[in-house]
Amino acid sequence: MGSAMLSGWREQGLAPSVAVDPSPAAAAFAGPDMTVVADASDIPAGFFPAAVVLAVKPQNAAATLPAYARFATGSVFLSIMAGRTIAGIGALLGPAAAIVRAMPNTPAAVRQGVTVGCASPNVGTPQKALCDRLLQAIGKVAWVDDEALLDPVTAVSGSGPAYVFLLAELMEQAAIEQGIPPDLARLLARQTVSGSGALLAASAEDAAALRVAVTSPGGTTAAALSVLMDPDAWPTAMSQAIAAATRRSRELAG
Repeated sequence: MGSAMLSGWREQGLAPSVAVDPSPAAAAFAGPDMTVVADASDIPAGFFPAAVVLAVKPQNAAATLPAYARFATGSVFLSIMAGRTIAGIGALLGPAAAIVRAMPNTPAAVRQGVTVGCASPNVGTPQKALCDRLLQAIGKVAWVDDEALLDPVTAVSGSGPAYVFLLAELMEQAAIEQGIPPDLARLLARQTVSGSGALLAASAEDAAALRVAVTSPGGTTAAALSVLMDPDAWPTAMSQAIAAATRRSRELAG
């Protein structure tokens, strides 16, 4: 996700920045706008960022974040760590830290992501605006005041691309079962999912209305939906899936 965000920022013009990544492969990100170092201690002494983006695994937060506490006097911290709360991040960075917690999703890699952010009370208006601009580089942005909403947001949009990919996977498998050659089955499943998503994005109608429009009474689509919309099928499974992901997001907060 961090590399997807970086690509989006570079497309729009990136101010001189520093990336901290111990991986040898990270050197490939270096350029006129980006210095890459292996450890926070290697950040140039005169560098003071307007924003510090925390794109690390949640389980590594305790070991990683304290090294950046020295920037808390003026920088805004933009965290994309799943489950890590503003309070938990603040405990590692110090009480002065201005923190924005955000949940992007993987379509950010093609600038079609959606991110929901929540700002701590001490985030200034210019700092929030900066974070908004950074997040808009990878897709749409929405803000909430209630941080607790980020757990179900994670379950819906953060994990959501996996649900869509599973749909394409299962459609492809089912097509093969019906005798369609594998290459054609993959084309049909992928293009149907991506094309339907594009239609949904372009339409002012809600999803239910679009579903009804494509469903002729007594037709093939109605036959399929009678299976998928059975109360014990998709309606229950999706509700349970979102609930399970929400619970896991809360557990990650520790």
